[in-house]
Amino acid sequence: MRLIQLAFGCLLVAVAGGIVNADAIYKWRDENGKIHFGDKPPVSGESTPVTVKPNVYHAPPIEGKTGAGYRREKVVMYSTKRCGYCKKARAYFKRNAIPYVEYDVETSRKGKRDYKKLGGKGVPIILVGKRRLNGFSEAGFSEIYQSSID
Repeated sequence: MRLIQLAFGCLLVAVAGGIVNADAIYKWRDENGKIHFGDKPPVSGESTPVTVKPNVYHAPPIEGKTGAGYRREKVVMYSTKRCGYCKKARAYFKRNAIPYVEYDVETSRKGKRDYKKLGGKGVPIILVGKRRLNGFSEAGFSEIYQSSID
């Protein structure tokens, strides 16, 4: 069955690409039971014309998710320079081209103030919109970041 699908797929590609210039496609079974496709019917035996439709899909636009008005929610990280997990988060953001704003909770006035308001007990604290991640793991960040566009 897989061989038949492969043969039919190749024939569709040939037809769609203009290699086969035929008015019809024919399907027939030989004496060994093997199915064949071609642009001419077999010399002997019975064949069936096949209707070929191109396999094309046009996705509908998703309102609010694409175009000029689309953007992900802002990523904010409260961190320190010496924190190992903060370094991992920075490297992950850079590697994945994720824009973010960072506030140092030891040296930045805003960082200190926000950290206190957030009830911070450790760093990093990462905010994506209204979602919060304490500490850093790629899986944890990915979960809150992806849910910001769902």
